Amino acid sequence: MSAHPASATAAALGEFETVVLMAVLHLVEREQAANGSAVREEIAARSGRQVARGAVYVTLDRLEAKGLLASRLGQASHVRDHKPKRLFRVTPAGLRAVRRATQVFNRMQAGLRLDPVLSPVQSDE
Repeated sequence: MSAHPASATAAALGEFETVVLMAVLHLVEREQAANGSAVREEIAARSGRQVARGAVYVTLDRLEAKGLLASRLGQASHVRDHKPKRLFRVTPAGLRAVRRATQVFNRMQAGLRLDPVLSPVQSDE
């Protein structure tokens, strides 16, 4: 893995990047393989939303390029035509980025009443 400037790892994460990192963390914590398909399934199971396979793989690649994920090749299997799976883990910088993202989210949410009754938008008329 190459060195990454502090600004790259300190940059704010997008929502989907945060979700992908959290999915990898959940899989690794349960000692399951964190490959692209498993990450996609974890997101679907936890969020209730289906995500495009390409979106997951592009995001995994981007997070690895930022130094927030690291990958290695797993064992090849006949099920995958003898191609190995790429297995991901969150780096220390990735864990710090997830913590920052969730802290910002929690601070922004603090004090909000998130009930269904919202005040109407003021008109300039």
